[in-house]
Amino acid sequence: MHVDMDAFFVSVELRARPDLRGRPVIVGFPAERSVVLSASYEARKFGVKSAMPMAVAHRLCPQAIIIEPRHKLYYEVSGQLMAIFESITELVEPLSVDEAFLDVGGAIRRLGPPLEIGQLIRRRVASELGITASVGIAASKFVAKIASTRCKPDGLLLIRPEETVPYLHSLPVNALWGVGGKTAEVLARMGIRTVADVAATPASFLKKVLGATGEHVHRLSWGIDSRAVTPVRVEKSIGAEETFAADTADEALLHRELLRLSHRTAERLRASGLVARTVALKLRYADFSTVTRSRTVHTPLDSAQLIYAVATQLLESLGSRPLAVRLVGVRAEQLEAAAQTSLQLSLDRRDDNWRAAEQALDKVAEKFGSKSVLPARLLEPGSGNP
Repeated sequence: MHVDMDAFFVSVELRARPDLRGRPVIVGFPAERSVVLSASYEARKFGVKSAMPMAVAHRLCPQAIIIEPRHKLYYEVSGQLMAIFESITELVEPLSVDEAFLDVGGAIRRLGPPLEIGQLIRRRVASELGITASVGIAASKFVAKIASTRCKPDGLLLIRPEETVPYLHSLPVNALWGVGGKTAEVLARMGIRTVADVAATPASFLKKVLGATGEHVHRLSWGIDSRAVTPVRVEKSIGAEETFAADTADEALLHRELLRLSHRTAERLRASGLVARTVALKLRYADFSTVTRSRTVHTPLDSAQLIYAVATQLLESLGSRPLAVRLVGVRAEQLEAAAQTSLQLSLDRRDDNWRAAEQALDKVAEKFGSKSVLPARLLEPGSGNP
C-alpha cells in the first residue's frame, strides 16, 4: 500500500489553528520569489500548487492565509508517522517526510485483510497525529500510488489484482510514471491519449519513439511492476535554501542568510538524530547560473555555528562574484546517526559551547515556538527587541 498525507505541512499547522479549517491556507515564506511548500485543498481550488512561485499563488488566491513553515515540527511529526507505519510492518519504504510504501503481507494474520489494515492506519494517523491520510492498496507499488492519488483527500481505495488492468486502462496516459508533459505531447501526436492506447501499441514502436522509457511505460500500462518494498535508509543530505526578493550583492545580507540557513539545517539534523561530515554551499546568480562548493570536515557536526563557519569559508573561496546573487543554499551531506558516531572533543571549547547552546534553543523552540529565541544577528530590524 501507498500511504500519503493530505497537504501535510498545512494539516500540521491547522492542528494549532483550527479556526483556519475550510479556508485557503498556504505554507511558505511571504516573499514573492519564495515558493509554495504546501497548500490546503481550499487554496488548490484556485489553482495554487506546491512549488509554485508565491507571487503567482498570491495572484491566483489573494485571500489565502500564509503561514511561515516550521520544518523542525514537520520532521518531528514525520518521525511519529513513520513509527505508526513501522508498528504495522517492518517493510516500510519512505518516499518523503509524509508518504511511504508499506508491504503488509506479513501483517494480515495479525491485523486482518489489507482493507482493514488501511482503515486502521487512517484511524491511527487521525487520532494520534490529528491529520488525515489517503491510502491506496494494490498488488504493486505503481498501482498503489495511483490509488492513493485518486482517492485524495482523506480516502482509501483498494484495487484488487483482477481489477488492475481494467482500472489502468480507464486512465489518461499521464497517469503512467515516466509520462510527463513533453512525453504526453509526443504520444498525443500519435493518437495515444490513454493508458489503454499505450497498452495497444507494440512495445517495439514505443521504444523506437521514446527510447528506454517506451518499454517502461508499456509494462506499466499492463500493471507490470515487480519492484519490492525496500526498507530505507538514512537521508543522504539535509539542507535549506532561500531565493532573495531581489538579486543582491550585499555581503552582509548573504552572510546573514547563510547563518539563518545554517540554523535551519542544524535543527533538522538534530531533530533527525544525525550528524554530517560534509557541508555544501550553493549559489545561483541573476542569470540563473549555479555554482556549488563543498568541504568535508574531520569531525562530524550538527551545530549551526560550525556549519556556518564552513559555509562562509566556501563563500570566500569563490572570490569576487560576477553577478548579483539570486539564491543561496546550505546543505549537510555524508550523514551518519549521531548515536553511532564517535564525536571527538574539540580543542576549542567554543565548539562545544555552541552545540550546548543550540540544544538549549531546541528545547525553548519546542515549547515556545521557533522564533522565541534567535541569534541577535537574525533579529528582524525594527522588531522592538532590545
